[in-house]
Amino acid sequence: MTEEPPRLAPLLTPEGQALLAELRDHDPARELALATRLRRDHPAGLVSAALGQARLRQRAVAKFGAEDAHRMYFTPNGVEQATRTDVAAHRAARFRALGASRVTDLCCGIGGDAVALARAGIAVTGVDLDPMTCEIAAANLAALAPAGPPATVVCADVTTYDPTGAEALFVDPARRRGTGRVFDPEAYSPPLSWAVDAVRRTGLGAIKIAPGIPHERVPADFGAEWVSYGGDVKEAVLWHRRDAPDAPRRATLLPSGATVASRGLADPPVRPPGRYLYEPDGAVIRAHLIAEAVEDLPGAGLIDETIAYVTADGLRETPFATAYEVTDVLPFNLKRLKALLREREVGILTVKKRGSAVEPEEFRRKLKLRGRNETTVFLTRVAGAPAMLLAHRAPRPAA
Repeated sequence: MTEEPPRLAPLLTPEGQALLAELRDHDPARELALATRLRRDHPAGLVSAALGQARLRQRAVAKFGAEDAHRMYFTPNGVEQATRTDVAAHRAARFRALGASRVTDLCCGIGGDAVALARAGIAVTGVDLDPMTCEIAAANLAALAPAGPPATVVCADVTTYDPTGAEALFVDPARRRGTGRVFDPEAYSPPLSWAVDAVRRTGLGAIKIAPGIPHERVPADFGAEWVSYGGDVKEAVLWHRRDAPDAPRRATLLPSGATVASRGLADPPVRPPGRYLYEPDGAVIRAHLIAEAVEDLPGAGLIDETIAYVTADGLRETPFATAYEVTDVLPFNLKRLKALLREREVGILTVKKRGSAVEPEEFRRKLKLRGRNETTVFLTRVAGAPAMLLAHRAPRPAA
């Protein structure tokens, strides 16, 4: 018999709130002594619950920011699976731009997306099956979105819940099980096909999916958006609007908000490496939008038809790729690279790879680096042959 998780209510009392405030910046390494001291004046169960929430809040700061994280409530799974604030705010803004004023958030979890929707001025109903999670989502809505349109949470099975009255649906199916991540969209809970049908019936909506979904699994009447934050791909979302279809594919980069949509351009031609190497953002690569992203880059081409590195002779600033100035283009040869790095006194080496089976940490260890200089090596293919490109971040071009 599994132990039932502590209820949230004790933490919402004045005593619970005072404990959470005291624990805001506590040192987890000294938690045992702190718990012993606190239990002299507070019930042991309350101290345990407060310490648990304090730990989760500290972990959540990276996603939600300190101000919000320390007013929210979490479950361990909720911290891991909740949407980052910036990503949720972007999605809420898209719903608002599409004209949605009432959204039903199916599989709402701890309410990260529901909060963003409410803050965007959208009436939101969150639905989740787990009672504790629903209790936490309601508390988070009350703490972070106390004013504005109605925001409610319903504890129900999303597959039997009636969303009548919603102008739009947001569905975030569970993509994890006890054994780890689920990669088959039909093994999501609920399955992707169910979510697609539910959104179609409503007429407007979005479905959060894994970024690695094959493009052929995207329904023809849905657009797919890949979203990155700080260069890391965070999620993919399927968008549907019955009366105005979205672009088939889109990449959005946060926090800048730069976005590029598919227009059916052919891939850039393959050409020899030029002075500059451009590394497209992961969302651009996942969305297969390299051609659209570098359309304004004169002379741009791929270094290999199967590799997502772009080269050009000129430097131009773009939000969709990071530019590097290339110093050397060499056939792959560990011994030669080792000698070159020793000659240049390189002690700090960033290893990037695409189309190479080399393990970066093992590769770096074999080089036995020493020195005060630093550089970047790209382990990749050039026109089908294994190659090494040495480069450093290019300066921003003059205005």
